[in-house]
Amino acid sequence: MEQTYLVVDNSEKQQFQVELPDDIALLQYRWKENMLALMHTEVPEKYEGQGIASALAKHAFSYAANTGKKVLPYCAYIAMYLKRHPEYDNLVEPV
Repeated sequence: MEQTYLVVDNSEKQQFQVELPDDIALLQYRWKENMLALMHTEVPEKYEGQGIASALAKHAFSYAANTGKKVLPYCAYIAMYLKRHPEYDNLVEPV
């Protein structure tokens, strides 16, 4: 069974994040011309490969869809995620 993670928007730090037992995973974003610029994904090494980055990405795209925003994919992980999830192509503004 796939693990689910609670992703929260820490708007003060401009990041979506997952609280881990002893650390935090995050997807940093910035607002550029009313578009959601996804800048950097960071998952602590010992938590890699557990679907956390994917959960962060999915949350970011769901957030964009629900708020009518376009996404600017500056993050290398997000660019790779989009290749596996073409269902989000309509939300992407090319950079």
